[in-house]
Amino acid sequence: MRSYLADHYSGITVPHSFMDEDGQVYDCVPIDQQPSLKGSGKKAAAPPPDKVPVNDGNHSATAAKEETLTLQAQLMPDRKDHLGNAMYCPDGTIPIRRVTLEEMSRFESLDRFFHKGPFLTQKGHPRHGHDKVEDLDKIAGVAATHKYAHAYQNVNNLGGHSFLNVWQPGIGSNQIFSLSQHWYAGGSGANLQTVECGWQVYPGKYGNSKPCLFIYWTADGYNHTGNYNLDSKAFVQTNSAWTLGGSLSPVSTYNGGQWELEFAYYLYQGNWWLYLKGTSYKEAIGYYPTSLFKGGQLSRYAQEIDYGGETVGTTSWPGMGSGHFPAEGFGKAAYQRNIYYFPTTGGGLNSSLTASQPSPACYKISVLSGGSWNPYFYFGGPGGSGC
Repeated sequence: MRSYLADHYSGITVPHSFMDEDGQVYDCVPIDQQPSLKGSGKKAAAPPPDKVPVNDGNHSATAAKEETLTLQAQLMPDRKDHLGNAMYCPDGTIPIRRVTLEEMSRFESLDRFFHKGPFLTQKGHPRHGHDKVEDLDKIAGVAATHKYAHAYQNVNNLGGHSFLNVWQPGIGSNQIFSLSQHWYAGGSGANLQTVECGWQVYPGKYGNSKPCLFIYWTADGYNHTGNYNLDSKAFVQTNSAWTLGGSLSPVSTYNGGQWELEFAYYLYQGNWWLYLKGTSYKEAIGYYPTSLFKGGQLSRYAQEIDYGGETVGTTSWPGMGSGHFPAEGFGKAAYQRNIYYFPTTGGGLNSSLTASQPSPACYKISVLSGGSWNPYFYFGGPGGSGC
């Protein structure tokens, strides 16, 4: 782990640093010195010149189904940390969340630090993983497993889009994380490849109990490849307004304001581009180059879109979303809305999702259509020990 940190921070210049309200430090690093470009001689690619394809599906002309609130970019030139440092990076640099030995020591090995969950044989995809006890690492003799409530469609695609409302589910003892996310996947088994994004409450990694912006990828079924955010050589960030791994606020509250963030991935000229809070040129955050997938399925396109929630626990599992079941509806349950994908033939199409809730005592999902949210779903639940 020490050698990883030494390599991770060697050969970079840091013109500016700042600290967020959780005590997390961010270093402003020149774009060509971030992990994926440092020493390669490569320059960051330019984002697509135009707005990504719009959804060609039929939408109601009515006003929004419910009143929602939009999360703003985490970093702005006029924001200051408690020491008076500007919470923004100079032109030509991007913010990188500082990884420390203290954080890494919470994981048993470097491989576990990079994995989706802290267990080497755990999988991170709801349809291509497994929860068989004999396949899982154990903590004190107790198996840890992933649980899901999600909705998917098997369709060739260049990515997709939805709005996620952001919550802060609590993570208790014997519980690992809770999230809401997108998966774009191709292949299967050891050849499964994904690009992922969303928000995640993962105290063991981020050192706080807040929802954090995250991305993830794998090229081989979560076995030997994959990492979060900018923790290793994979994603190339080009936008300085967002901190990958940084906390998001405000958050939605039960019977209160519903705060949401727009996410999209779009494959363009050999790069899987991530978008936040919109799909125009200026809202492109960065990309996963298809070279990561070494000629595998995501080098060309994905074969499946998937959206929903995931939790990990040992003897009990945390709440998912708001911690309430989808039947409670708007203002009480978590949702994703305006879910569409980019077909390989161009344009954008409404998704046609199949719901899956393998642990209905703890988590459920309800896929709905109609109105200006079409299509959308509510999902989540309280978790507990009977999942």
